[in-house]
Amino acid sequence: MKHSILLLLVLFCSASLTGQPKEQKKYTFLLTGASFASPSNGWFELGCEALGAGALNRAIGGEAIANTANRMVDGTLYSPEELEEIDALVIMQVHDKDVFDETQLKEKYTDYQTPFDRTNYAAAYDYVIKRYITECYNLQFNEHSEYYGKKGGKPAVILLCTHWHDGRPLYNTSIRKLAQKWGFPLVEFDKYIGFSKEVPHPVTGSQTSLIYSQDQQEIHGVPFGWHPQGGKDKYIQQRMAAIFTDVVKKIFLFEE
Repeated sequence: MKHSILLLLVLFCSASLTGQPKEQKKYTFLLTGASFASPSNGWFELGCEALGAGALNRAIGGEAIANTANRMVDGTLYSPEELEEIDALVIMQVHDKDVFDETQLKEKYTDYQTPFDRTNYAAAYDYVIKRYITECYNLQFNEHSEYYGKKGGKPAVILLCTHWHDGRPLYNTSIRKLAQKWGFPLVEFDKYIGFSKEVPHPVTGSQTSLIYSQDQQEIHGVPFGWHPQGGKDKYIQQRMAAIFTDVVKKIFLFEE
């Protein structure tokens, strides 16, 4: 009799455990970018893990903001189901170009001729921003959406990012202007990364970014670190994750 009761208790507990729903991520973030954002880096995944958030990393090495715009055109950046799920679009397309220039911008994203090439980074950024905001807004008219009938549709949260250090002044300056223009949060990797181009390393006499990179590039004749060492165990990736999560925590509510 005792063995029968024990067996029943074991079966009951097993059924209760297997019947429980899987833990749901409270938030989901989608990242678009190129080599500095691709999964081989690790900062985005580390940050999402620390936040208990879902990570959709759509960054592809070699791409530019024009590619992000074109992937929105052909529907491969995110699916309609993922649009429902995404709580924030994170953009880390950081080529050293002017992404703020307003001289050739269109009023609506539908006014742009597609596909995009890489002749105007500011226009491609404008397209991506306006299209994402529009698609989130229009969910209020989609009877299959959880935002159906809700005024304004889904809140469109977009995070912009600087380069991982301050050695790209053209991009870093213009992305700050773009963030201010739209009122977007900015992940200031360059400000909080822990070193500055203004002061060379006291031992090497070179740019500190070279110590943490796997290759180098010249900017105005000065060698800088190009691609940071990748992997979740690398210092720069962990520091970038911390900077990213700090910004996210100022936007979304997390339980302590």
